[in-house]
Amino acid sequence: MTLIDARDPSAAGASAAGAWVTGSAGADVDGPVTPGSAALRALLAELAHGEADRERDGRAPHEQFALIRRARLGALRVPAERGGGGASIRELFETVLDLGAADPNIAQSLRNHFLIVEARVRVSAGGAADPLLDRVVAGTLLGAASSEPGTPDVGQRAQDHATTVTPDGDGHRLDGTKVYSTGNLYADLLLVTAGTPDGTTAQVLVPADRDGILHEDDWDGIGQRLTGSGTTRFAGVRVLPEEFLAGQEAWPEGGSAYPATYPQLWLTAIVAGIVRRVAGDAAALVRERSRTFYHAPARRPVDDPILQETVGYIASAAYAAEALVRDAAAALDASFTAVLAGVENPDLDAAAALKAAQAKVVVDDLAQRAATALFDAGGASAVRRAAQFDRHWRNIRTLASHNPRAYKAMWIGAHTINGTPLPDGSYF
Repeated sequence: MTLIDARDPSAAGASAAGAWVTGSAGADVDGPVTPGSAALRALLAELAHGEADRERDGRAPHEQFALIRRARLGALRVPAERGGGGASIRELFETVLDLGAADPNIAQSLRNHFLIVEARVRVSAGGAADPLLDRVVAGTLLGAASSEPGTPDVGQRAQDHATTVTPDGDGHRLDGTKVYSTGNLYADLLLVTAGTPDGTTAQVLVPADRDGILHEDDWDGIGQRLTGSGTTRFAGVRVLPEEFLAGQEAWPEGGSAYPATYPQLWLTAIVAGIVRRVAGDAAALVRERSRTFYHAPARRPVDDPILQETVGYIASAAYAAEALVRDAAAALDASFTAVLAGVENPDLDAAAALKAAQAKVVVDDLAQRAATALFDAGGASAVRRAAQFDRHWRNIRTLASHNPRAYKAMWIGAHTINGTPLPDGSYF
């Protein structure tokens, strides 16, 4: 088990970029970045720089998160009139696709941050002041601590939390253990869900480096190894009155699938982004091959119709995966547009949830096949450890396991046949 200071940038370092990246590490991108801008493209190139090396060496991307803070990427979804990047949901998910291709660990580590920001943007859609969004615009990154060990029914809206926030002197104290706390190693503030003595649930926002908070880098999955998805422990952590988060009405207790759809589509977008990277790697592998088999249909690998077909399949899978994500993001955007108009529309929420679920069922399957087909394009040289091409399949498999597609497909089928409403908990 490794204990990591969540604020320490010294563990990371840039190394040589692969052929996919045209930039080089070290450039400082001023923010806030905006959708489709040259500054955003430069930042993405910086994040992609040395990604395979970090994966191989197990180096957490602290340096890259310093760039993210300076570029204020975390404010991409905050409206421009509030000082943010002004991205629509569709534009945000375009960026998630790009992040998935650049570095899927970073992409997943930012998911909780953007989910919290989304809730605050929704709450303040009428123009209400929000000091938390102001901090995000200044570069603050948010993490979340919600899941607990031993929870029998993962994801349901009503949860009992063993983590507690209790009165203590002139304030409160926070005690407990959270698991799967993705991104907390890189966050400045942590949103912690806890039980109270009167049996209610509270959410508090505390500095990630406050005394009594311990981050354990103990995630040992086969993929997504650098997401900081470890254990976060709270031992007598001081909580000030102003650190209790208000505005939970952003996510209604009944009817709305929106808060569940958003984070699930985020994972699918990362997977689709990885497939884009796989397609680029497959094409580069064939271009760089000089040897072939004596019984191959062409002397040069670039002219080999079998290898061309393999790369063509992977490229087509990448296109289909991204198209599905974009379509589901458009449906989610329609739901938010209704919120801006002052209309809560459960039908739009349900339509977005259905599209996101259908996208996951198809994209997970396509992605795993594409990541395997990469080795058909490269032959024995593709399995060398130096290439790190196995990371694509491992990362896809890990992301897909967050919510098994068999359950998704079952509920989609029940909805299609019987009109059964889709679940609306955290993991659907």
